[in-house]
Amino acid sequence: MQNETVIRNHTAKKSGLKKRAKDHLVAYSFIAPNFIGFAIFTLVPMVFALILAFVKWDGANPMEYVGMNNFIRLWKDPTFHKSLWNTVIYTVGVVPLTMVCALGLAILLNQKIFGRNFMRTVFFFPYVASLVAVAAVWNFIFSPTMGPVNNILHALTGVPIEDLPRWAADKDWAMFTVVLFTVWKNMGYYMVIYLAGLQGVNPELYEAAELDGANAWQRFRNVTIPQLAPTTFFVLMILIINSFKVYDIFINLFAGADNQLNDSTRVLVYQIYNTAFRSLDYGYASAMAIVLFLLVLGITLVQFQGEKKYGQ
Repeated sequence: MQNETVIRNHTAKKSGLKKRAKDHLVAYSFIAPNFIGFAIFTLVPMVFALILAFVKWDGANPMEYVGMNNFIRLWKDPTFHKSLWNTVIYTVGVVPLTMVCALGLAILLNQKIFGRNFMRTVFFFPYVASLVAVAAVWNFIFSPTMGPVNNILHALTGVPIEDLPRWAADKDWAMFTVVLFTVWKNMGYYMVIYLAGLQGVNPELYEAAELDGANAWQRFRNVTIPQLAPTTFFVLMILIINSFKVYDIFINLFAGADNQLNDSTRVLVYQIYNTAFRSLDYGYASAMAIVLFLLVLGITLVQFQGEKKYGQ
């Protein structure tokens, strides 16, 4: 009798293990397609890029191990420094302007005004529109000779058109132009994020502040801004990361028939692309990519720490 009990327990345990293994197999089968795609298209290229950062390779000849030479070369390369500096300037210009415009639009369109939903759609549309199309329209609007912007400025100020800014065609105005374009194109997306944050603000806080005699500015400063702190932090981090990874906007606005950017508009991701696929210096390009990865990783770690702070 005791042996039969032991056998039944063993059989039940074995059956339970088989069921658990089957459940695990089903679960893994659901995540397998995504994991395989991640491994093939993200993980393996990342590991390969890390290896390439320590070698010299043109894609045809055998790899040559060079140790830290690629990173030492970065330290002495003025072209890399210029690309990184342009990226920093672009980020410093885009991030605060986008946040201010997005927050202002969100507060305005969170009010009960006529055509609110239509205006939300209008401001969000540039974000989802084709970049190639809106860049072509933008280049026409800011054309130095035929564009309506310079013609309006000429009519208002009387300054000859040839003395007005040449915008994207002028190296001194190119960065200003791309910052304006980026803010205009992306502020609708961040407006939606801020609108979601505003929906979560307790209206009783505004009522209490109003009963205490707070005016509109005091309510904004002491209620809206503190309540939107987590949203603002999230928007800040996403904007910085996206600004460091920018590439397509500069190509569509400034690249000519040869797809080349000059010193005033050359950003870090473009420099990585140019070094890898034009100069065929894959090792050096991978070293640049590792530097960019470390910059973005640092920003992401700051974001995680901020999320812990606001989650408490």
